[in-house]
Amino acid sequence: MTDISLALEATQLGTIFGGLGGLALALLGAGLAVGLSCIGSAKGTGIAGEAGTGLLSEDPSKSGKVMVLQLLPGTQGLYGMVVWFFAINSMGLLGGDFTVLLSEMTVSKGMAYFAACMPMALGGLLSAIAQGRVAAGSINILAKKPDDWSKGLILCGIVEFYAILSLLASMLMLLQF
Repeated sequence: MTDISLALEATQLGTIFGGLGGLALALLGAGLAVGLSCIGSAKGTGIAGEAGTGLLSEDPSKSGKVMVLQLLPGTQGLYGMVVWFFAINSMGLLGGDFTVLLSEMTVSKGMAYFAACMPMALGGLLSAIAQGRVAAGSINILAKKPDDWSKGLILCGIVEFYAILSLLASMLMLLQF
């Protein structure tokens, strides 16, 4: 470390983040990436599932298409898990020496990990809920015009694109470590 970075680190020790430590910030970011994405996926699949139960009570033969539409908001939870795994792997938590990791993870590096995980955390949460709403609308299309259900699938895919952008943003930042 240079003298400037050591001085900056010393001034950060008096802050609330300095008291937490760099590793705590890094783990918080990784945990939020998976946690918020999974919360969004649970909410989104629940919204789509509620719409699906109404249709399936009247026409059980559409269960395959309903399950595809309900599954789509669940992908954000998987993306969050990928970011979490990649973050803890690049931190060195998988097979590394924890005491060395604890001493080498500065507050500024921990904040960088935290920031790298935030696109997936927030993008995963919000896009999964939005995709659940679109999937519920797509299930309504399936109920009223079964031949046009693929149009609803495309609408879900448009929301998925933004979840993929969130994943990409987090992964590109994590590759810098």
